[in-house]
Amino acid sequence: MSNIKKHNKLIRDRIPEVLERKGVKYKTHVAGSDEYKEKLIEKLKEEVDEFSEDRNEEELADVLEVVEAIIGGLGFSRQNVERLKEKKLIERGGFNDRLILEETSE
Repeated sequence: MSNIKKHNKLIRDRIPEVLERKGVKYKTHVAGSDEYKEKLIEKLKEEVDEFSEDRNEEELADVLEVVEAIIGGLGFSRQNVERLKEKKLIERGGFNDRLILEETSE
C-alpha cells in the first residue's frame, strides 16, 4: 500500500528529476499567476523559518533565491528594489550598529 503525503507547496524546478531518480511517484501542476504569487509568499515564510532554526549559509541562500523569485514573480523591478533599499539605507541606516529599541514614550 502506498503512503501518500500531501504537500501543496512550491518546489524548485528540478525536484521532479530528483524524485524520478529516487523512484518516487509524484503529482504536480503548474500554478497560475495568483496561486504562484501566494505560494512564493508561503515559500518565503517556510525558508525564513528554516533559516531561523538552522542559521546557516545554505538556508540563507534559499531565502535569497525565494526573494529573487518574488521580485520576478510579482513583476517588481530589481533595480527599483535596490534603489529603494539604498534610499532606506541613506535615510534610516542599516542594521550594522546592532541597536535594539527598548521603549518609546509620547
